[in-house]
Amino acid sequence: MGRPKQFDPDVAVEQAMDVFWRKGYGGTTPQDLVDALGIGKGSLYNTFGSKHALFEAALSRYRDGQAAALIELLGESGPAKDRLRRALRLVAEMDLADPDRRGCLAVNTAAELGQADESAAQLVRRMLDRTEDAFRALIEEGQRAGEIDSDRDAYAIGSLLLNTIVGMRLIARVADGPERLDRVIDAIVDSL
Repeated sequence: MGRPKQFDPDVAVEQAMDVFWRKGYGGTTPQDLVDALGIGKGSLYNTFGSKHALFEAALSRYRDGQAAALIELLGESGPAKDRLRRALRLVAEMDLADPDRRGCLAVNTAAELGQADESAAQLVRRMLDRTEDAFRALIEEGQRAGEIDSDRDAYAIGSLLLNTIVGMRLIARVADGPERLDRVIDAIVDSL
């Protein structure tokens, strides 16, 4: 019978997510993970199988936490434009408050790995699809309420909002302050 695990794999995935988020997939070494998780390489590989498998678990954890929070905010009650503005401001504030300015792990992964890593690309696509669907649903709700012109294509606006948030997350990585992001938020919401 094998020795019992001396660490919590769920906590380890959370810690690994932070390392991958700060350093990227390629910039993270197995030793970085071992050091951050406080475990031996044998435990790392016995539990997760590979650095890549741990990365996928970390990216899934990110999706379940970060993306879910945005989608939940978009689904709250109240005027659609107000919810959209609050959601975009929340993202900007979180990114600007992060001392490491890590941006979005999904966006970072898409930029770093692109199509070179199909399984990571698939995870990122699913996360982006969920976010875009939430934006589209919000727009359709705003259209039914008469808040947003019903002649506008809700799918196209959902894609535009997804693109906006991706761009905002990149801008926030190097922004000196919130001014540019505030202008983007005001312009996109006011354009609806």
